[in-house]
Amino acid sequence: MLLAVPALRALKAAQPSAAVVLAAQPRIGSLLAALGAIDAHRSFDALGLETLFVDEGRPARVEALAAAARVVCWFGARDPVFVNRLAQTAPGAIVAPPAGDGTVAVWEHLLQNVAAPAGDWCGALSVPPALRADGHRALRAAGWDGATPLLMVHPGAGGPGKRWPAVGFARALDGVVEDRRLSFVIHAGPADRDAATALASALDGTPLVLEDPPLPELAGALSHAAAYLGNDSGVSHLAAAVGVRSLILFESAKLAWRPWCVAARPLVVTTSALEAGDVAAVGAGARALLG
Repeated sequence: MLLAVPALRALKAAQPSAAVVLAAQPRIGSLLAALGAIDAHRSFDALGLETLFVDEGRPARVEALAAAARVVCWFGARDPVFVNRLAQTAPGAIVAPPAGDGTVAVWEHLLQNVAAPAGDWCGALSVPPALRADGHRALRAAGWDGATPLLMVHPGAGGPGKRWPAVGFARALDGVVEDRRLSFVIHAGPADRDAATALASALDGTPLVLEDPPLPELAGALSHAAAYLGNDSGVSHLAAAVGVRSLILFESAKLAWRPWCVAARPLVVTTSALEAGDVAAVGAGARALLG
């Protein structure tokens, strides 16, 4: 959903007086609403879209879609029954797959779907002062002194195939923290405990650990980071979206999922093994990121 931000902005620009309402997981909807990317959100699971997959009886009516002035759906595009039934309940709806054929970035594919007006839709999201304050408190609670520049590292990812080895992060950053006089913060989400523990164990010294904050609070914490390093993950996309100077590690096959914000630099690595060239490239990228 973070890759859809440029498309959501373009939709708003095309109809400024209309509210952009996003159907998504509640915690993602809440995050994007808090960051001002949408006007409101609804639970995707509560829409009742399952009725559109059954081709029998009279046309199903999904009230939330029927009441909308415009519907853009990045779900169910490969099911002709769903597409047909959705058109009956929301005439003129745009239905497209969430990703293209790999020849363009996913965020560009989503933007193309909405027939975007001319404009620059890729500026960083602004983190409101209240969220910055929440993030500041979370970082102080984790041990940050509130003044030393922060390097935040996220060694986890949604699947094992996206995780660069934790020891690679440690080797690539060897000497960087001391040379730049940085506070080193590891973010650990609920599925990242093993990767975070492995990275902390591989480092000299005791890094700070930011343990699974709510997403809006995490956005606030990221807004205080001088730089960010992480795998292809939702956390990395959030860091990029709020404008943190970021180096994000991708498998070559997943590069189409790179972020849209110019503050983020994607770097292709091999995740199945630790290669010396990758360690050198990540280290050089981190040093460049930190000036």
